[in-house]
Amino acid sequence: MMLTLSLRDPFAHIFADFDTIEVKSATNVRRACVRPRRTLTDRVRSALMQITGGAGTVLSHEEKAWASITFTGTRHEIVLEFCGTDAVAVGEELIERLPDHEFALPGQLVADATIIKVDHRFGAMERLEVTAVMLLLEES
Repeated sequence: MMLTLSLRDPFAHIFADFDTIEVKSATNVRRACVRPRRTLTDRVRSALMQITGGAGTVLSHEEKAWASITFTGTRHEIVLEFCGTDAVAVGEELIERLPDHEFALPGQLVADATIIKVDHRFGAMERLEVTAVMLLLEES
């Protein structure tokens, strides 16, 4: 014997029109004022993309923390890909300019920026893959 009897459809909420649902949460909170915080990894990537003018694509980015007796910082290994003749020319310019480039990363000093690997493939679609390593020190 059932203690309660309901003729209401228990699955009506699944098929309901969502325009008729009342929202009781704060509706005047702007989502535009909340932005995700940019990490150091994001800043390093955007600094490299500024050098390349957006011609390259980041294939991978590894960040590893390190410390010595006097310094702390991070080591970033970034693999960039350049496809097409024009993009490859920009990639070759990156290889030339990276070691002497002055980076503006807040709270960080770029101690070393080098290219450790270059894979240049010729053919119908010319392709250049560049692996850059950047050693950053925290300013204190």
